[in-house]
Amino acid sequence: MVERFFRDLTQKRLRRGVFRDVEELIMAIGDYIDKHNDNPKPFVWTAKASISSKKVKRARTALDKSLICLPH
Repeated sequence: MVERFFRDLTQKRLRRGVFRDVEELIMAIGDYIDKHNDNPKPFVWTAKASISSKKVKRARTALDKSLICLPH
């Protein structure tokens, strides 16, 4: 969900934006968040738990393999 929020922030407010300094960038992000929060909507999880657990298992296997390859 966090990735989706940052994707929307980037696409709707930051991409192709022109910010003269960090303060202007911070203000743009703050304005986006304020507008986003004006009309909050609950997140409804639609993925099946079995699919999610399979993804977690695959990710864990990949992580375990990468840790084995690291020098001690």
